[in-house]
Amino acid sequence: MNDAHLHLLVNHFPIIGTNFGLGILIAVIIFKNNAVKNVSYVIFIVTAIFTFISMSTGEGAEEIVEDMPNVGKQIIHEHEEFAEKLALVLYVLGAVSLFGLYANLKNYSKAKLIPYVALVIAIVGVVLAKSVGTSGGEIRHTEIRANIQKAQSSEVEDKE
Repeated sequence: MNDAHLHLLVNHFPIIGTNFGLGILIAVIIFKNNAVKNVSYVIFIVTAIFTFISMSTGEGAEEIVEDMPNVGKQIIHEHEEFAEKLALVLYVLGAVSLFGLYANLKNYSKAKLIPYVALVIAIVGVVLAKSVGTSGGEIRHTEIRANIQKAQSSEVEDKE
């Protein structure tokens, strides 16, 4: 098993975890359930851990695939830039969630504000996760690249 394989195994969880965590957090805000609030915090903490693992294996995965046909250094660089931004957001979200979990368990009065802070960070995370997932998919799935779709539509126009 190499870094590319490990990266593929763990890289989906930050994206999926952020989306699930956000959905659960929205339910928490609506229904005001502390137990479910803790679940959303734990999901965000685990997501941050998987983000670290994904970032740790990304460089090795890049070395393996960068010279493959139809994979360019530019598309990998774009994915890496999006991933670094997402990682920072998810690390902050994980830290806020860790603090929120602690504050919730200790019944601090400020614990009621933390879900709203986490909500804003999670929304930013979901938006960035979409870009990371798309740019990562484009590395090996050439059929989803925007320039391929444009080229195919211009070929159809040329035939007509």
